Amino acid sequence: MTLRRVNVIILVLLAVAFLIIVQRNLLKFSDFLHKENPDAGVVLPFESELSPDLRLESVRKGEEIPVLITAAEERLGAVVAAMNSVYQNSKANVVFTIVTFNDTVNHLKVWLSKTKLKNIKYKIVLFKTELLNGKISKAPQSPEAANPLTFARFYLPAYIPEAEKAIYLDDDVIVQGDIQELFDTTLKPGHAAAFSDDCDSASSKGIIRGAGNQNNYMGFLDFKKEAIKKLGMRANTCSFNPGVIIANLTEWKNQNITQQLEHWMELNAQQDLYSKTLAESITTPPLLIVFYKRHSTIDPMWHVRHLGTTGAGNRYSPQFVKVAKLLHWNGHYKPWGRTSSFSNVWDKWFIPDPTGKFNPMRRHTGNN
Repeated sequence: MTLRRVNVIILVLLAVAFLIIVQRNLLKFSDFLHKENPDAGVVLPFESELSPDLRLESVRKGEEIPVLITAAEERLGAVVAAMNSVYQNSKANVVFTIVTFNDTVNHLKVWLSKTKLKNIKYKIVLFKTELLNGKISKAPQSPEAANPLTFARFYLPAYIPEAEKAIYLDDDVIVQGDIQELFDTTLKPGHAAAFSDDCDSASSKGIIRGAGNQNNYMGFLDFKKEAIKKLGMRANTCSFNPGVIIANLTEWKNQNITQQLEHWMELNAQQDLYSKTLAESITTPPLLIVFYKRHSTIDPMWHVRHLGTTGAGNRYSPQFVKVAKLLHWNGHYKPWGRTSSFSNVWDKWFIPDPTGKFNPMRRHTGNN
């Protein structure tokens, strides 16, 4: 065999070996992509560069974190912003349960499917208003009576029956931390829920006092009524804010919490037990009664409140707001409304409505 022929054979063998190596690497790379996201198909790097929105969405593994939030049509932008902040700031396996009315479902689905929230896990549950028949008095002056969805938190086990633990969030919140940390909040034995106490910080205390001394039970309940007197509760006990709830659903069911809450709703409809001069809330009082000295506490940084009340912008520094894990615009002024403290923070998480129905209102262009 001539030397030239030997060289040709060697070159051919090297070429074959090279092709085999390349093929194996491509197969391994393809297999890796498939394992990372079996539902998304194979997306090569150059395709991602050509299409910036076409990213490999990492599969979220681990235990499911159930998060319940309500969706009223007129506040749908708030719901989307809250969900977006939860999803983008965490790698946890979050599953949203969205409680709403039938006439909002299509609008909500379009908003979720046509935006970057199309990959979230969620289920939509319809709220049946007949649940509240005979349990709330028809008081038009109360915004909570006008929005029955505020009572959805009373029925957590019914909406998330398969879970042992769940998170409830008001729609006017922005989550800046990893929701896994909030979910891992420790509840004491026998406690069905954890809340943020309204006396957990000096700034919080000052803001609430400015709004009407709502940091204790006196602000929510009429202690002149016999039914309240019989409970033996101290009027100056710190109240708590139910805009964020960590619930042990097993304990909730074992203790018949929902039935207890309904009992106090019905009794109030008959005897008018709640304070009318301060808080004007009909959702918080039943919770205060049922969970009196029987609830665990949430880290204050996981529920920085009162951004929707007068003076919040002066009491909280931008630096503090930046490091807060969860911001809550409870109060009259909402970040999608005309005036609000730190609406620029909320704007970062708002996703424009593809249908054009919902648009934040701004009286001023500048934000705190």
